[in-house]
Formats: sequence, structure tokens, C-alpha cells
Amino acid sequence: MDTYGLIGFPLKHSFSAGFFTDKFRKENIDAEYLNFEIEDILDIRRVILFNQRLKGLNVTIPYKEKVKPFLNKISAEAEKIGAVNVIKVIRKPGDMYFYELTGYNTDYIGFKDSLTPLLKPGVNYKALILGTGGASKAVSQALTDIDIEWSYVSRSKSKNNKGRVISYSELSQEIMHTHNIIINASPVGTFPEIESCPDIPYNHLTPEHILYDLVYNPEETMFLRKGKEKGATTKNGLEMLELQALAAWEIWNS
Repeated sequence: MDTYGLIGFPLKHSFSAGFFTDKFRKENIDAEYLNFEIEDILDIRRVILFNQRLKGLNVTIPYKEKVKPFLNKISAEAEKIGAVNVIKVIRKPGDMYFYELTGYNTDYIGFKDSLTPLLKPGVNYKALILGTGGASKAVSQALTDIDIEWSYVSRSKSKNNKGRVISYSELSQEIMHTHNIIINASPVGTFPEIESCPDIPYNHLTPEHILYDLVYNPEETMFLRKGKEKGATTKNGLEMLELQALAAWEIWNS
């Protein structure tokens, strides 16, 4: 039986485990999907060594960037993005200590293919990305590739993300009105903290805005609820997760 899994910390909930377990059952695939909650990225070596049938890993918070030094290879796309959320494991038959890890980024595919149907022809879009972690890097690259200008929003402006960083305190009515896509790429609002939401001036939202939340649990976060109250188009991260998971499966089995 082949093994696949997810590394991250903490793993309070896992879309991937449910998705792949269901897929394996429905399609009669002889495989299992396990959650590997590791407190230190160094523990990835233990996970791979003690799971000799492991063929692939998903990577989630906080290791999408920290995992890079442990890889033997990285795809051109993941290198450009600067974050990895899928690892393919290749082993040398008969040698339990030899393995090769290649990193990929399917968050990019999932986000781009999920956002594009919301965009109207002829509209000049500009985006705010809430958060500057590993997931935000795939989001920013996807926006760049579909010619949407973007800026990060962070608690501070100390991070040098190509100079495009706005602090939450700077989110004026003008900035909110000129940026008609707002993407929550942070974990704020994830279950069980369902009453939390990013600290933006929701009163400046309009029906011309698109609010996209990478969070999928709960199905409608406080961030999306506040957007809907102002007439904005809203979407959670479930479709993105499904698309990136299917792309990961193709990579593991290619």
C-alpha cells in the first residue's frame, strides 16, 4: 500500500486527508493518506525514513518556505514563487536511507484557476493580499501572470516584498476603492477562531469588490460574511484546495 501525507503544525483540521481518503475509497486505489504533525521541519527526515512506502507529501503552514533546504530538486515554478506545497518522494530500491525529494507548487494552479472565473472582461483589477506567508507567494505570482497589479498588506512594512507592502493602518478609503480584489492569504478566521477576521475597513467595500478567502473552514468566514453584507462577490478556498490536490496527485503519479 502506497502512503501519502501532509506535514504541518498544528494540523487542527486537514482538507487533504479527507479529500484523498475519499478519492482512494471511491476509485479503489490501494493507498493511505496520513497527517504528520511535526513541530520542527527537521522532523521531515524522520517522517520519510519511518514511512518507507511514502510517495508524496503535501506541505502546509508553517513549512512551505522552510522545507526548501531539504529538497534535492525544485520545479522552476516553485523556485520562482519561493514556496513549496507538494513534494514527490523517489526512493532507491533496496536502500531505505536513499531518497530524492522534488518540490512543486500547486497552490498557484489552484488559486489561478479558481479566481479567473470571477473576473469580468474589461474591468481594471488591482488586488490586496492579506498576509505575507508561503500561500501569499503563490497568490502574488498567479496575479502577476494574469496581469493584475497587487500589494501585500502586513502588520508592519518591515518585510521587503518587492516594496509592495501596505500596513493595515494605511488602508484608506481610496486604497480600498482602487483595489477591487481582496484576498485573505492568512489563517485568520479559520475554525475554531470563527469570529476573527482580518482588520480591514469593511465599511469601504462595495458590490464591485471581490473577496477571496483561502480559508475553507468555516465555509463562510467572518471576512466573507462582512463582504457579502456590502454586496461584494465572495469565494472561499475550497475549490482552490480541490484543484491543487488533483494537480498534486498528477505530480506524484507522473
